[in-house]
Amino acid sequence: MRETWYFASAGHFLFGRHAIRQLGEQAQRLSAKRVFIMTDKILAKVGILEQTLEPLRQAGMTVEVFDEGEAEPSIEMVARAIAAAKSFGPDTIIGLGGGSNMDAAKYIATFLVYDRPLLDLIGDDKVPGPVLPLICIPTTAGTGSEVSQAAVCTDTARAMKVSMLSPWLRPKLALVDPLLTVTCPAQVSADSGIDALTHAIEAYTAVDNAVFPLPPGEKTVYQGKTPFGDMMAEHAIRLVGKHLRNAVRDGSNLEARDGMALAATYGGLAFSNVGVALVHAMEYPVGGATHCSHGAGNGLLLPFVMQYNLPGREREMANIAEWLGEDVSGLSLEAAAQRAIVAVEKLKADIGIPTRLRELGVQPEQLQGFAEKTFAVKRLMRVNPRFPTLDDILGIFQAAL
Repeated sequence: MRETWYFASAGHFLFGRHAIRQLGEQAQRLSAKRVFIMTDKILAKVGILEQTLEPLRQAGMTVEVFDEGEAEPSIEMVARAIAAAKSFGPDTIIGLGGGSNMDAAKYIATFLVYDRPLLDLIGDDKVPGPVLPLICIPTTAGTGSEVSQAAVCTDTARAMKVSMLSPWLRPKLALVDPLLTVTCPAQVSADSGIDALTHAIEAYTAVDNAVFPLPPGEKTVYQGKTPFGDMMAEHAIRLVGKHLRNAVRDGSNLEARDGMALAATYGGLAFSNVGVALVHAMEYPVGGATHCSHGAGNGLLLPFVMQYNLPGREREMANIAEWLGEDVSGLSLEAAAQRAIVAVEKLKADIGIPTRLRELGVQPEQLQGFAEKTFAVKRLMRVNPRFPTLDDILGIFQAAL
């Protein structure tokens, strides 16, 4: 039983078109002199890396770039990035890119301070103390990693995504410039955007804070459903419903890019305080096995988990339906709630998110293993409004196959 709740974010938040031009000034406020940038070759190719380097150079900083970032980062890639950073000796880390690069930057900022095996700090609230100052600059609109305390990578030996979660991982600065998302390809925009929606819906429908089932003596960064979490989730859901289709159809639509950049951050603020739940727990083994993008895996599973969670969350689901643009006037609460699932399925169809696990190559015989791996992620199970059994999870996977 929890009797209080809190709300946390990045140390500072800078949002707006051309915000990247203020990076040098903002980094100086963190006393940065030697800056290590975690990014990828695509961002170097399209010129976003140069836009990042220029204000740092003008501020007189020494910069090293690691551009070997990869989608759904593996432990091996993260280890290489940490080694490169260690050789350079930075005082500040920048994560530039999608959630993968920003999450990798969090690992770098952590393991340059705490010299131990990577998997030692995986889990809930295991980072011993402060990490190197971290700046996160998203170039996609979805993960919310720029404001969150989570960092995901893939444990390739187990074919399973794993997370490091700690209040110490929240960036000192989140710099969100919607113009940096204009070159984001349509499918990446779709996958990222449905990820933002998943964050918001899971936060809004989570277990209530007052009955959050945290065993005595355990620590967690999540706390269940709160008023501030609800507020952020609502804004995110409304913005996704209004802007995601347009951002995917026309990447140069700046109003849509602004809206989705803000939606992603709202979603990040919601989930990083409230928690993500069963969708994310189920996606971890699916993503680890199929190497689908995190957003695509979440988006695929989202309506199936919403259906499972609907009993007891009818009012929240009805609100979600309305926020996504459904006309629920005159409907019963139960019918309006069901329209939330319809709205998500419509959105998925419009932006090209896979609808079935078999589209990712999943075979029926894999589902039992997926369910067992999901059920082991107790830190996410307890955020869900219904605590599922192993058979419940298997049933959801079977429905999604």
